[in-house]
Amino acid sequence: MWYVDDPVSLVKPPKRKKVKENEKKNLSKSINRSTDTLPRSKHILNAQVAIRSACCKKWFDCAECHHEQESHALMKTTEMVFACKKCKKCFRKDSTEFEESDEYCPHCDNHFVLEAVTPKPALQVEGEDARIDNRMLKDDRVRGHQERSIFNVRDAEDRLG
Repeated sequence: MWYVDDPVSLVKPPKRKKVKENEKKNLSKSINRSTDTLPRSKHILNAQVAIRSACCKKWFDCAECHHEQESHALMKTTEMVFACKKCKKCFRKDSTEFEESDEYCPHCDNHFVLEAVTPKPALQVEGEDARIDNRMLKDDRVRGHQERSIFNVRDAEDRLG
């Protein structure tokens, strides 16, 4: 005779409801919206991680961004919480035990300790895309008129003698 210790194991699990394509798209859009809320810094252009401040529990790319947006001072702690902008996963690092291997995201190995690229003011002329309208580009093949004399040949018509 055959005995069953657990009668629940004989019960079939309920069938899963098939997810429609539209529901999948809506679900992926809502996930992307929640992960796209990581801030973008105007001070550091190549920020690879967002840092969570311990004082107000908000995400910032740099201390200057926190100073601009919040009225209180930034609280300093040894443990920092990072959110990788590449894989959108969070991790903690202790700054007292920071090693060379801690410069990489533990999930995707993205190198997040980089030399900061800061924006520099520049005066530029904006034009159309060079592939569409290339009149703004300088053609290095065309040389200008080079005079090799101390006398201007063009002014010779106006001179007497």
